[in-house]
Amino acid sequence: MTLDVLSDILEYKIVAIIRGVQPKEVPKIAECLFAGGIRLMEVTINSPNALGVIEEVSGQMHNRMLIGAGTVLNPDTARKAITAGASFIISPTLDAEIIKTTKKYGVVSIPGAFTPSEIFSAHSLGADIVKVFPARIGPDYIRDILAPLPHIPLMPTGGVGLDNIREFHHAGAVAFGIGSSLVNARHEMGEAYFSQLTEKARMFVKAISN
Repeated sequence: MTLDVLSDILEYKIVAIIRGVQPKEVPKIAECLFAGGIRLMEVTINSPNALGVIEEVSGQMHNRMLIGAGTVLNPDTARKAITAGASFIISPTLDAEIIKTTKKYGVVSIPGAFTPSEIFSAHSLGADIVKVFPARIGPDYIRDILAPLPHIPLMPTGGVGLDNIREFHHAGAVAFGIGSSLVNARHEMGEAYFSQLTEKARMFVKAISN
């Protein structure tokens, strides 16, 4: 399971982060993102009924989109998210037990780290990809980290948008966590928004297509 999911993440690269969205809206959002070319979606655990949403949408999008759990802060939550159908586990911090639990179940592990030491430790503990968070420091930081650590796959998150995703891509990032610059939970959900969401997804995909 891990190899196929990891291959898909490395191929499709853009992980749409769903945080704070009302559960009834998430299935529609998933369809809109899929129509725009997005194939990876993260539902943060601090969202309403996150585990139920992961279960529903992973079933709905079966074989079309990979659904993961984000903001996972302990091993028990990781286990529950995997049971609900999460194909990958993302954390904002580095926790060895979360990585261990995630790998035990054959699921892709993407812990958060920031400093070179944290990033190296995360990879050494078994992380498949390391989430560099927050990434507002810019693409040059990714390039600087990869100079001595070129073997570690990095996924910048927090500060990646249409204005800089291409630069992050060229700096060597293998994937990108995209939050409110793609799906904004504060925006009123309606047909106009959903149409714009599909178009915005297309723009993100196009930005890293070459």
